[in-house]
Amino acid sequence: MTTFPPLPNPIGRHGVIGDLNTLALVAPDGRIDFLCHPDIDSPTLFASLLDPEKGGEFRFWATADGMGQRQIYLPDTNILLTRFLGPDGIGEVSDFMPLDGSGRIVRRAKAIMGPVTFAIRLDPRPEYALAQPELSPTADGAAIAWTRPDGSRETIFLHTSIPLRIEDGTLAGEVTLREGETAFTVLCPGREGWSPADRDYVRVSFGETRKFWHDWVAHGRFPTFWRELVVRSALTLKLLTSAKHGSIAAAATFGLPEVVGGERNWDYRFCWVRDSAFTLYALSRLNYYDEAEAFIHFLMERVARSDGDRSGLQIMYGMDGRAELTETELPQFSGYRGSRPVRVGNGAFDQRQMDIFGEFMDAVYIATRARGKPSYSVWAKLSGLIDWLCANWHLPDRGIWESRGEDKEYLSSRLMCWVAIDRAIRIATRESMPADLALWHRERDTIQKTIVEEFWNPEVGAFTQFKGGDTLDAVVLLMPLVRFINPRDPMWVSTLKAVRETLVHDCLVRRYINGPSNHDGLEGEEGFFTICSFWYVEALARTGFVAEARLLFEKLHSYANHLGLYAEELSTDGRHLGNFPQGLTHLSLISAAIWLDRALTADRSDPAHAGFQMIEDPDGIF
Repeated sequence: MTTFPPLPNPIGRHGVIGDLNTLALVAPDGRIDFLCHPDIDSPTLFASLLDPEKGGEFRFWATADGMGQRQIYLPDTNILLTRFLGPDGIGEVSDFMPLDGSGRIVRRAKAIMGPVTFAIRLDPRPEYALAQPELSPTADGAAIAWTRPDGSRETIFLHTSIPLRIEDGTLAGEVTLREGETAFTVLCPGREGWSPADRDYVRVSFGETRKFWHDWVAHGRFPTFWRELVVRSALTLKLLTSAKHGSIAAAATFGLPEVVGGERNWDYRFCWVRDSAFTLYALSRLNYYDEAEAFIHFLMERVARSDGDRSGLQIMYGMDGRAELTETELPQFSGYRGSRPVRVGNGAFDQRQMDIFGEFMDAVYIATRARGKPSYSVWAKLSGLIDWLCANWHLPDRGIWESRGEDKEYLSSRLMCWVAIDRAIRIATRESMPADLALWHRERDTIQKTIVEEFWNPEVGAFTQFKGGDTLDAVVLLMPLVRFINPRDPMWVSTLKAVRETLVHDCLVRRYINGPSNHDGLEGEEGFFTICSFWYVEALARTGFVAEARLLFEKLHSYANHLGLYAEELSTDGRHLGNFPQGLTHLSLISAAIWLDRALTADRSDPAHAGFQMIEDPDGIF
């Protein structure tokens, strides 16, 4: 009889917890099956999501047969509850990471209706499953130690109220709880000076963690409609930010496929200028500006330390600001459902992508509107960047989607170069900052003219993906969002119609269609990009098709997972594809929700029901 390896939990069947330093994925069966330690872009400690046999996991679950599983978040927090429901009892596991800098993962089991037997199984596989851990008992749990590739030693501790045993390189234990009783485990990095990881710590840290998230949410301003969806998206974006560095990760994971069984398996645990800037647009619209200041400080440090090449800005950085992100493969992992190779690092880090200047300058623009003019030292760097861009905006590149094909003059890059210079002009004018405004005005207007004359294809009836092309790209949906074109302009209405006919399937939108003239250099047909789907909703709303936009927005909600989270892409049957959770998806959800909310509440005459008031500057990118 042929035996098959176990299948991982589906990508979309996860919740996520984090401490603004790293994140862990938690499946409904109680498994933490993905965790990078100690940072989000560090090697994995658990990765059974990428290889159920070799990846390692940390499971805490109710053991009775036939128990149903449900997951919820405590309202307005990133504290995850996994519930186990059976005819003879109900059990619950609370998972969270304290925001105290300890790097701990706290897991607490409780018998809601008992008795309930819980089991723990910890199978550590550090350093991408390349290091052999050494397990040893301690007075209240166990120590796990290993040697890193550089020869240094690392130790973590599991503190628990459950008796443990060591079995074949794993830690295991069981406990039966009567109704109302609790048990806990705390996974702790080997750091000195922290509070003991005992029952009191679990209780106190739970309250402090809940308060942190409640206070953060209370500081925001959320729309009247779809508040819970927007709050969950905002909390997810916040989890992707680094409290230590100010950087923002694109997603929590690496190696999860855009095509199951295919090669489109990338590492998204890094700070893309583009993704981070888009994240800041979304958060600033909800009244969160501290994140924008921290990111701009992070990025200006990178520019200041650059080696003097052209702009001093590259498309992505490590979360600590490192510039080298060499892409390698991990042959020891079988890949999610056979999707290989599993890659870490990202070979696109040294690509030229001209659009990043537009996203970055719009983030700066939003920050200056909220916090006032930039310092002169910062402005000197920014104005130098714009001067460079004025001379180089025409350069071909790999585009916003990081094609691994040949360089082209992409619409996305040309459009965002226009945004960069336009926002710089606005900052200089509003804040009376020194600038060569005559040059900037001339080049901005020249870019606008080239887009209208060189990217418009009258036969297609749309602005096309690249100069002189005949194919469409969903990035064209940004044109009215960045206020490059009036959404009622006949050229835009025609473009929107062409997008609907070519890239849209109900509420799902493809980035582009691979073809001979625009092949991205990779095999396989990817899924539907969720960010593009929300862009489409917003473009419809801005163009006046509010009823249609609302319907499609509601349909997109049906594709969210059980917790309101999204991966990068969707298949036609609703499966989540790509890395998870994906920041771009959640920020575009926020933007679309705000625009729809405004459209639905703008004509209400009762001030008590005036709805959500737009708080961002009307000239901002969204």
